[in-house]
Amino acid sequence: MKLNNKRTVLVGLAFLSICAFWQMYDNVVPLILTNTFHLNETFSGAIMAADNILALFLLPFFGGLSDRTDTKIGKRMPYILLGTAAAVVLINVLPLLDNGYYAAPSSFKLVSFVITLGLLLVAMGVYRSPAVALMPDVTPKPLRSKANAIINLMGAVGGMIYLAIAAVLYPNEKVKGLAHVDYRPLFVIVSAIMLAAVIILFVTIKEPKLTAENRALEEQHPEWNLAKDDGSGGEILPPPVKRSLGFLLASIALWFIGYNGITTWFTTYVSQVMGQALGGASKCLLIATVGAIISYIPIGVLASKIGRRRTIMGGIVLLAVCFALGYVLTTTYSSINAIMFIVFALVGLAWAAINVNSLPMVVEMCKGSDIGKFTGYYYTASMAAQIVTPILAGTLMRNISYKILFPYAALFVALSFLTMTQVHHGDNRPEAKKGLQAFEEMDD
Repeated sequence: MKLNNKRTVLVGLAFLSICAFWQMYDNVVPLILTNTFHLNETFSGAIMAADNILALFLLPFFGGLSDRTDTKIGKRMPYILLGTAAAVVLINVLPLLDNGYYAAPSSFKLVSFVITLGLLLVAMGVYRSPAVALMPDVTPKPLRSKANAIINLMGAVGGMIYLAIAAVLYPNEKVKGLAHVDYRPLFVIVSAIMLAAVIILFVTIKEPKLTAENRALEEQHPEWNLAKDDGSGGEILPPPVKRSLGFLLASIALWFIGYNGITTWFTTYVSQVMGQALGGASKCLLIATVGAIISYIPIGVLASKIGRRRTIMGGIVLLAVCFALGYVLTTTYSSINAIMFIVFALVGLAWAAINVNSLPMVVEMCKGSDIGKFTGYYYTASMAAQIVTPILAGTLMRNISYKILFPYAALFVALSFLTMTQVHHGDNRPEAKKGLQAFEEMDD
């Protein structure tokens, strides 16, 4: 059994478009809320948490709905196309409202910005779970860690493309001292990337045919399925598997609380603590993304040899240590330096170790017809965490000190290590054969 790398790369274009958007959203929207609309950190954090509140309901709903959808172009593709089209239009309205408010402030423009932001988040919620579910739809269970490494690689490329564009368009020397920054070029370019990626996906991936082929293969291997017959023709998870799933979802929530606290507030943090603008922050995040990109494929190989669970736990330890070092470096130095680049490269490696293996562990516990629903569970855990963390981290920074951000992140990442010790299903047995093809069946 061998993974089709070219096809997986093409499937990953949907995730590339998603990650390019969210990287821009997390980096730029907080700056607009605080610098243009002059909202304090708590209110800004509340608005930034709105995407996670919506996603908490939208992602499981549309993931499950896509499981039950049957069209000529597939189960997932209608949602991917519709969501992307709406998002591309709405993205380009945001900078117009931002610039308009700066030129002539009014409550109407602020309300319009928030409403447009809400509609944009709904559009993204329509296609995020279906887009992510497309990979396990067309990939056999034993190959999904390697496939998810490629998918995450594509997502990292999307984030890196955004960060490179942001670093070029908005270097520190260009925006320092400006009363207002026009982000229209950035929004236009990112929306064009999203549109192009999804068009290529639609043209090259014939979802119904590939899904049918994969379903037929999995029917030949009933040992891949952890679900058991419930006696009435349906399937249920045995209690030990449910317990593992619960602790895995708790782990996902905890490490997202830590990691998303950094990604949401880092640009504002370095501005307040170090006096660095968007370009300087983007360089650090770009280094982290490059570190992840370099790591994804080796992490997939490592997971096949030592197991997904061990790989994740190693990533958790490294990520917590890096966040602790982040506190020391950002409070010791007043400018971005080479040591910070090294630490952020290791952040990318650690996050790769976690991300490559967590979604496959979740979807390994379900039958093929429930992939969208279990993908929704994964996003429910991560989004529930991210509802809390922008508000909580923002409030702590405002009322205690901005310097609390990195210790806060390190603590919650460390807690996820404890919950992962209770996860005993969804792992792969270490690979006995050479190469990337020898992924054996899951633990029972």
